[in-house]
Amino acid sequence: MKVLKFGGTSVGSAQRMKEVAKLITDGERKIVVLSAMSGTTNTLVEISDYLYKKNPEGANNVINQLEQKYRQHVDELYATEEYKQKTLDFLKDEFDYLRSFTKILFTSFEENVVLDQGEVISTNMVTNYLKECGVKTILLSALDFMRTDKNSEPDFNYIKEKINELLAANPGYQIYITQGFICRNAYGEVDNLQRGGSDYTACLIGAAIKSEEIQIWTDIDGMHNNDPRIVDKTKPVRQLHFEEAAELAYFGAKILHPTCIQPAKFAGVPVRLLNTMDPSAPGTIINNEFQEGKIKAVAAKDNIISIQIHSSRMLLAYGFLRKVFEIFESYKTSIDMVSTSEVGVSVTIDNKSYLKDIVADLMKYGTVTVKENMCIICVVGDLSRDNVGFESQAAKALKDIPVQMISYGGSNHNISFLINEEDKKSALQALSDTLFNN
Repeated sequence: MKVLKFGGTSVGSAQRMKEVAKLITDGERKIVVLSAMSGTTNTLVEISDYLYKKNPEGANNVINQLEQKYRQHVDELYATEEYKQKTLDFLKDEFDYLRSFTKILFTSFEENVVLDQGEVISTNMVTNYLKECGVKTILLSALDFMRTDKNSEPDFNYIKEKINELLAANPGYQIYITQGFICRNAYGEVDNLQRGGSDYTACLIGAAIKSEEIQIWTDIDGMHNNDPRIVDKTKPVRQLHFEEAAELAYFGAKILHPTCIQPAKFAGVPVRLLNTMDPSAPGTIINNEFQEGKIKAVAAKDNIISIQIHSSRMLLAYGFLRKVFEIFESYKTSIDMVSTSEVGVSVTIDNKSYLKDIVADLMKYGTVTVKENMCIICVVGDLSRDNVGFESQAAKALKDIPVQMISYGGSNHNISFLINEEDKKSALQALSDTLFNN
């Protein structure tokens, strides 16, 4: 059985929902994970903001507008009066439920309940459409099997047990529809997965049932070898190792979140990135196969802050780096790049929430210099020590770009360059021209 995930743009209109239905009804049994219709989650956030500000009138206005939008989709999606009315009744109950929050004290717990309704609505609408088309379909609520633990991480053993129980209790269906993103937490409260969202849901399910393949359907033909919004002549990468995909996702490739493919990696289930706008395109397959001697792609991570700590006292002083890293740990701020010398250490971060406090603590150990508006350029592929030359090619491509820091050797899959954000476009184009287009 395969697991297929469709994002918000893939179910963003009645016509798109019909196209998704065609893609998934090929006679094979599958689990289909759906996001909220594009734009819905942002609207639900707006509703939540009004409720937080204790402005029920503003919340009701937005709720009414969203309801009207969905009622129009009903007329376009269904052909029979039976399913039109069935879905209209469902939507009335849903939006009455949302309106009920304007009459009570709003809490942070209830915010998750509000935000999760987008996935609830989209899955019910698609399920009803498939049933109208005569497809044997069942809707499985993600709240019945998707759970996080006390550390807000997926409780994989629980998920595995419950999803397999649900499938065993509901045999004979062609399509199993469920929601992405939403879950319960360790205390049974409605919550969400946050990192990776619906992609995370699909990969957790695929790993839990040992799926044949996990398919992530978006509006782009797989992962490209560079950012197509910035660089000319990019091409889809047809195959990536899980580690390569994780590096690219972490360093800026927006098509995937870096954590979401980890469950699939550990279970050995391949993940395929496909395009709903061009279903025949091969997309990108991510698996545990490693291609030697090949550079796969380049990515860029923006809004980077460089912090340099210079201290003559560091010379031969053990424990210095530990003290530095403990400061970042105390403020729950992760570090991307590290470079050391005899009298200093430079690091980069992408979260400036506690920057002032971090700098104040670091000043106990030396002179601190901060540079903002930086960018990390990441080159991913076979960068093992046996594969000589690619790192020099990458460096040569950036010969006209001021490079502030280089990180190489911590991974066999990645070499990273810290540059000014204003040089990002030139750097990405130069790397494409040198590594791929020639």
